Amino acid sequence: MIRLFAALAIPDGVAQSLAPSQCGIVGARWRPAEALHVTLRFFGDVTEVMAEDLDAELAKVTSKPLTLSLSSVGAFDEGDRITAIWAGLQENEALRVLAGRCEAAARRAGLKPEGRKFTPHVTLAYLGRTDPAQVTAWLANHGDLKSEPFIVSQFGLYSSWQTSEGSRYTTERIYCL
Repeated sequence: MIRLFAALAIPDGVAQSLAPSQCGIVGARWRPAEALHVTLRFFGDVTEVMAEDLDAELAKVTSKPLTLSLSSVGAFDEGDRITAIWAGLQENEALRVLAGRCEAAARRAGLKPEGRKFTPHVTLAYLGRTDPAQVTAWLANHGDLKSEPFIVSQFGLYSSWQTSEGSRYTTERIYCL
């Protein structure tokens, strides 16, 4: 089994511009610049045969290059526990269409529909048992987080591997837009 997801890599300059905001929450596991991305569709653990089918379907996905920008911050929670903080993307219909095409590719490859709503974001940190007041303060202090527009001309199929330092991502395939 291999854990896969489709994503847009964040350009180095944009990733580096986020580094100063990645502090101020005790126990946060801040994501390194090379791990920052926008997930288009998480596929989960799939067999190698399914991965090949998925690759073939993703290769059929078309889109023009996208112009994106970061424009907000937020947090994900599971009940009473905050699990991650993120930088959100400015609304972009072409990005939503691309994510929808990745969802359609997953279904054609035989995967079940994604149950979560697409929320375009870049995860900045994963949180354990973090004090919610620290997260609230971080969100307030970084609420004006924005980036210059950037162009994305490809998306990738990535594998995810758990390590003692957190998830490590490997680019399995690149698809041009």
